[in-house]
Amino acid sequence: MGMGWVLMSERELNRIEVLSQLSQCRVTATTAANVLGLSRRQVHRLLKKFQTDGPAAIRHKARGRASNNRIDPAVREFAVTLVRENYIDFGPTFAAEKLEEDHGLKVSRETLRKWMQDAGIWLSRKQRRTFHQPRLRRECFGELIQIDGSDHHWFEDRGPSCTLLVFIDDATSTLMHLEFVKSESTFSYFGALEAYLHEYGRPVAFYSDKHTVFRVASQGAESGHGMTQFGRALNELNIEILCANSSQAKGRVERANRTLQDRLVKELRLEGISDMDAANAFLPAFRDHYNAKFAKTPRRPDNLHRPLNTEPDRLADVLCWRDERYVGKQLAFSYDRQRIILQENEITRGLPGKYVESYEFADGRLEFRWKGVSLPYSIFDKDQRVTHAAITENKHLSAVLEHIKAEQDKAPPKKPRAGKQRSRYKPTGRRNDGWNSKLARAAAEKCKASQGCDN
Repeated sequence: MGMGWVLMSERELNRIEVLSQLSQCRVTATTAANVLGLSRRQVHRLLKKFQTDGPAAIRHKARGRASNNRIDPAVREFAVTLVRENYIDFGPTFAAEKLEEDHGLKVSRETLRKWMQDAGIWLSRKQRRTFHQPRLRRECFGELIQIDGSDHHWFEDRGPSCTLLVFIDDATSTLMHLEFVKSESTFSYFGALEAYLHEYGRPVAFYSDKHTVFRVASQGAESGHGMTQFGRALNELNIEILCANSSQAKGRVERANRTLQDRLVKELRLEGISDMDAANAFLPAFRDHYNAKFAKTPRRPDNLHRPLNTEPDRLADVLCWRDERYVGKQLAFSYDRQRIILQENEITRGLPGKYVESYEFADGRLEFRWKGVSLPYSIFDKDQRVTHAAITENKHLSAVLEHIKAEQDKAPPKKPRAGKQRSRYKPTGRRNDGWNSKLARAAAEKCKASQGCDN
């Protein structure tokens, strides 16, 4: 009896209590029916069983028996075996679809999920969660500078979205440089880097994400020496570039971006700023106020920034887009969808079959040099429209679309000719085919004979 009471549900215990009171005439059948949510007839039926067999009669008759809808253990074992052998890295939903399509075994995804979890094939999202241990700050100011770009609606609905370049010191969480740019591109980082170098000097290293500005996406690339333009510039300046494997690794700049997307947006709203020029003029004062509130004291007082020690002209040659081009027999080569023609002189006559260096600067200037000597040239084709097949990175998409809209406003595209065109031939009434001419004369003679035509 004691075990029977322990195995009973709360509803069954409640029924036993009410039926006990009813059998002792402490409550009426109507009251018992209202309490239990049953009809009076059902209450009397339960009371009769209770008085005959006792409390055990109230227990559900299916208790302790296997469910009528249970899946045969052999089916479960077969499904788990198929998943283990063929779909070991599949999720439960996809694996359930494949079991039905390829093996004719229909199992719900939640049932299969439980089977896979019990077999150790599938881990829940909570079990798959990874924990990133916090990394200690660097000890000295200027030892490691984290850099990132944050694309956001900084001016809310008052202006277009843009990107904020953020340079933050890892040891102190000091905002070193802030600058609004159109997109996160190589030239925008060149401009921010130049301003940083003039203000602080050269740090030991920069810490960034794996954006293509900082890291070559294809490690098997044969050109570029496995280095981006930004990486090549830092190498010439003796500054190291490190790429984080995850966003959590550069958490200091990520948290700074989150704070800036809250505070800076509201500060710009209070100042009534809605364009990048005014915002960049406002950033130095905001940066000083931010650093006074949030900057930390480094563990060691050393400043590891080194003097720039680079002439302005030399720095301009470093912070530009540099490449090499093969000179053909006609003293011509292609560059950025343009045909470049070198002017003939004593130097260029010996350049066919050799490579010249290209220097593209942020202000649009383009130079080609041979052993440091600038070469005169002319551009044969200046078509700079963005083509339909142009590959555009996600972080450059906003700027590219703005350029496309500006180009479309300048001149509407030419209307292409459709596949089938109306013929421009106009008949003259004269036929050159002799056989057709004979047929025409025969028809005319027949017309005269039958109708008496004069023509």
